[in-house]
Amino acid sequence: MTTTTEIQENHVTTGATVWLTGLPSAGKTTIAHELAGRLREQGRRVEVLDGDEIREFLSAGLGFTREDRHTNVQRIGFVAELLARNGVLALVPVIAPYADSRDAVRGRHGANGTPYVEVHVATPLEVCSVRDVKGLYARQAAGELTGLTGVDDPYEEPETPDLRIESQNQTVQESAASVHAVLSERGLA
Repeated sequence: MTTTTEIQENHVTTGATVWLTGLPSAGKTTIAHELAGRLREQGRRVEVLDGDEIREFLSAGLGFTREDRHTNVQRIGFVAELLARNGVLALVPVIAPYADSRDAVRGRHGANGTPYVEVHVATPLEVCSVRDVKGLYARQAAGELTGLTGVDDPYEEPETPDLRIESQNQTVQESAASVHAVLSERGLA
């Protein structure tokens, strides 16, 4: 008969935050959902903290100034760390355009001993603007939108991400497999 202790010892129960950063339409959310499916098949507890949903429900009322973007990222980082330290893999496909905001989230995780993996979905602007999943690039080109990350608002690329994915050169499944491999190497998957 298998005891609860033996089951716990044989299953990964450590949570972690996997932050997927990149330009709008880079493929962050698509990769996160593909990875979530794989991890759930393995019996892992997973939550995808989608940036658009967080803005609607947790950060309603915030705009897109640098300060508001920082506040949004900190809120998401807090929720992700809370989930992760309670055994959930928190997948966070959020632009998070500023390095200092991402560094603050990483620092909070480090201070609490919570694993954190930064994935830069490094899809070029030209590819993102063709994908234009939400029509943002078209609206910006038409003069209907300003402050678009990577176009007329800065995106500070991570200098030393744990993983860099060029989604234009591989399938969603291959991208998710790359992230899964990093998690496996670290004993998190």
